[in-house]
Amino acid sequence: MAEIPILDIKHVGKTYTLGDTRIEALRDANLTVKKGEFVCLIGASGCGKSTLLRIVAGFEQPTTGDALMWDKPIQGPAPDRGMVFQDYGLFPWLTVRENIGFGPKSRGRPKSEVAETVERFVNLIGLTRFADAHPHQLSGGMKQRVAIARVLANDAEVVLMDEPFGALDAMTRERLQDELLELWQRTGLTVLFVTHSIEEAIFLADRVVVMEPGPGRIASEHRIELPRPRDVSSPEFNEVRRELGARLHSHHAKKAA
Repeated sequence: MAEIPILDIKHVGKTYTLGDTRIEALRDANLTVKKGEFVCLIGASGCGKSTLLRIVAGFEQPTTGDALMWDKPIQGPAPDRGMVFQDYGLFPWLTVRENIGFGPKSRGRPKSEVAETVERFVNLIGLTRFADAHPHQLSGGMKQRVAIARVLANDAEVVLMDEPFGALDAMTRERLQDELLELWQRTGLTVLFVTHSIEEAIFLADRVVVMEPGPGRIASEHRIELPRPRDVSSPEFNEVRRELGARLHSHHAKKAA
């Protein structure tokens, strides 16, 4: 019997209506993600990456098709799917500890369990010294670590990441990429990650899904066979980058023709 994927996107389309205008943001998207897989979505602006992510998160319902988790329809947001945004989305009035503990506390978990969970994730993201700081006292990289920990502390099985490192400087971005991979390998999480960067997608993903606009759709999928840890300066890495870049640009060239 075939293994049930944790996520199964079947012929999903999304159309928005603005006044008399209908905008088709996503057309006939098909994608399966296995438990523990790290999948990156790449493509130009307007190709439906964030729309697809929001449908999986349960923030929006598809106009056509089905979005399933463990073979059951996704009908709205739930703790088993956590979203990490580029702008962190932390509560500014709460400390690091309180932000991380917000989900378990809201779900009525016992105080001792919430405290234990918070301490575990504060240690996991290396922010013990800043546990009582507020978001405005943290760097961008620290804020993003807290945002990831907050999702994990809420028992997420799937982490949905919408260009989470896009606003960070290059050195912080590279460090957080390494930390995210380490966290992913230690926890067995399933990650669906949106990025504009071909290099970031190849560095992180088991599989890269290329999307194209007009309307947004999945154009192709590419399994990344490079062993981890991956060296972005190696000839093998750069060969994959050239191939994927050529595919991405050929999709866009066809669309423009």
